[in-house]
Amino acid sequence: MKYIMYRLKFPVGIHLGGQALEESRYTIFADTLFSALYIEALKQCNDVAAKFLHKIQNNEILLSDAFPYIGQDNYLPKPLLRVEVPEQEGNSVIKKAFKKLAYIPVNQMSTYLQGDFDAEREEKRFTEELGHSALKTSVAITGKPETEPYHVGIYYFNKNSGLYFIVALQNDEDEDMIYDLVDSLSFSGIGGKRSSGLGRFEIKECMELDSNCFEQHSNTYMSLSIGLPKENELEKCMDCAQYQLQKRSGFIFSSNYAPEQRKKKDMFMFSSGSCFPAKFEGDIYDVSGEGNHPVYRYAKPIFWSLERG
Repeated sequence: MKYIMYRLKFPVGIHLGGQALEESRYTIFADTLFSALYIEALKQCNDVAAKFLHKIQNNEILLSDAFPYIGQDNYLPKPLLRVEVPEQEGNSVIKKAFKKLAYIPVNQMSTYLQGDFDAEREEKRFTEELGHSALKTSVAITGKPETEPYHVGIYYFNKNSGLYFIVALQNDEDEDMIYDLVDSLSFSGIGGKRSSGLGRFEIKECMELDSNCFEQHSNTYMSLSIGLPKENELEKCMDCAQYQLQKRSGFIFSSNYAPEQRKKKDMFMFSSGSCFPAKFEGDIYDVSGEGNHPVYRYAKPIFWSLERG
């Protein structure tokens, strides 16, 4: 496979809420990214959308979650593994710093796994240099005598920070298609409240990565995407697996699906950072109900081979 990294710069803010509008995450799940790209493909024509979906279903194209970068440093999710910290087992401050970390710089992953890692310094840098959350107050006009204010959580990235994601390609000829879809999405935006201009981005960098980190043999593979194994894959990947479950839900954004807006079926999937003894393919799951067309949930991970001493 060929692994392409897209670095995105968000000049305005981005709304990536959870269960409440006030929330403001700063990462994008792979299923959200897939849905956004698929919608852009549908805008171009049904043939492009069918080709994109077929390539995804047949593992010819895979997507990671979108993770933070600061300056030249790309970050990966903290592996869900126990890390021994030499000579500091009794230091509660160090323990709390390691527990608080959510992301690790790629170039320090080996150091982190060995326990020789300045968690306090890295957490301070990440918090100060990535960006900040804010609440925007808007007003809903509902036909009542008085308007109703509501708050929207927005994340603003600092000048030298943003998000990147990885696309794995089996065929070189698909590279142009993916770039065109990402470029088209940059004008539409990703996340919520796009009509207000939120979620629009610039492609800051597009470059090929060394495939060794993804394809070398290991006894531990960390998922870089939200994912869910097929039933016949569970046995091989779940023995001694260390994982976190993430509930995925949301509404169906399609005017052709039903006369009224409806929700997707809820799913629980393994979050990025989950670690497994073997890789799995996952699948594209139909989370529609009784609407007019299928609604797909992406659940196919890209894996990072961890080197543990």
